Amino acid sequence: MTKADLQSPTDLKSGANRDIPASLRALLADVFALYLKTKNFHWHMSGPHFRDYHLLLDEQSEQIFAMTDEVAERARKIGGMAVRSIGEIAREQRILDNDADYVDPQDMLAELRSDNQQLIREMRRVHELCDEYEDVATASLLENWIDEAERRVWFLYESGRVGPHART
Repeated sequence: MTKADLQSPTDLKSGANRDIPASLRALLADVFALYLKTKNFHWHMSGPHFRDYHLLLDEQSEQIFAMTDEVAERARKIGGMAVRSIGEIAREQRILDNDADYVDPQDMLAELRSDNQQLIREMRRVHELCDEYEDVATASLLENWIDEAERRVWFLYESGRVGPHART
């Protein structure tokens, strides 16, 4: 069986089944990287807000993981391939890992907020590509994922606020 044998038929413009799945593969690598980092911080959370942050990151990691199958299946539906291994994820990901022995809880929230913002930027780039190829189905999925990521950013921002206007 060849790669051509695995390609699903699509009525998208020429090149769409090459360019969009390639962008989705990179996005999928980022989603897996963000998922694992969110779980890492969930597992290693500590401090006075442990319970709240632990539960927040667990909820967020579940939402992020739920994206993986949809991203991969969308790439396949339009004739492309999904990631096949941890090695491919490591080569494709743009969201950086954090292997530190200890990360302060406020730094965890700030880093995840920044990573989610980076994911939003990447999703908007893929959306622009989808617009060029008139791939409304992928664009629609991206719009929902962007909204979910914006909500994660908002929660991480509000949870990490300190100072006179923050409530404890």
